[in-house]
Amino acid sequence: MNATVNRQVLLVEKPAGKLGPEHFKMVEGAVPEPKDGEVLVRSRYISLDAANRAWMHGATYRAAVEANTVMAGGGIGEVVSSKAPGLSPGDIVFGDIGWQDYAAVPAKHMTKMPRMEPMTHLLSVYGIAGLTAYFGLLHVGKPKEGETVVVSAAAGSVGSLVGQIAKIRGCHVVGIAGGKDKCHWLTSELGFDAAVDYKTDGSLAKKLQEAAPQGIDVYFDNVGGEHLDAALAAANVHARFAICGMIDAYNSGQPTELRYLLRVISARIRIQGFLVSEYMAQAPDFYREMGALLQAGKLQSEETVFDGLDAMPEAFLGLFSGGNKGKMLVKI
Repeated sequence: MNATVNRQVLLVEKPAGKLGPEHFKMVEGAVPEPKDGEVLVRSRYISLDAANRAWMHGATYRAAVEANTVMAGGGIGEVVSSKAPGLSPGDIVFGDIGWQDYAAVPAKHMTKMPRMEPMTHLLSVYGIAGLTAYFGLLHVGKPKEGETVVVSAAAGSVGSLVGQIAKIRGCHVVGIAGGKDKCHWLTSELGFDAAVDYKTDGSLAKKLQEAAPQGIDVYFDNVGGEHLDAALAAANVHARFAICGMIDAYNSGQPTELRYLLRVISARIRIQGFLVSEYMAQAPDFYREMGALLQAGKLQSEETVFDGLDAMPEAFLGLFSGGNKGKMLVKI
């Protein structure tokens, strides 16, 4: 990599509808100089998450990504130079470094990470995906042994971990995924009890009821739309819905029609959205438990890794067409 050139992927236009490759472009500029309190970070791996799409709509839990700016995104990088105490060249850090080779960022916005192999685990099982799965399921969904847990986007970075954690906790687990291969992977390798292919013909609500004949006690939602509606139809009394994402709405821009919304009242369903940032004070519990499970071989972390900064748009669009198993990453 040329240390004098900084390649950046810009969001050139905020899409009104479906996102496409035309909304991004690659530019080159000078490598930035860090100011006092900042560090210069060289990107190693960039995380691709459905939430990145929501940032284009407007302010969420972070500021909106504006047109003609570097596309925002979290990633793992290596400190090249530092003008801040606490971080030194060679340190591995996590933070919003954006879709670029180099970023000059305030050190207070970077989290120093341990060195481990593979480094990608810092963005998958030990990263935001793992944290989200763990706290969303256990602290929001609160599953009990023997209950039925259903997770949408079950073959994705968060969903695949949610299902595995639920199985370890003694639950009956059903995943919703797109395609025969992904559904087979969930049941044959990750230990899910059943998998529903939403891409096949027929009512998703009916297919979900057949896969979860005892009804749903905990629903972990990454999709919204028809998936959420189908879960409402099959929910048991006092079911808990942990709402992590609404990928169905990110590209469509259309309001979702929920035909079974009245069941929230009749079944006394609790629906709760959450942000993983609210649970970071409890992160040591997560690292202790997940680390032990991973080392014992009780947990699998699947990753789909693209190579090169120029692959960012293609890889990102793949999130919305089911182009990944597990965590989607780009190696820079």
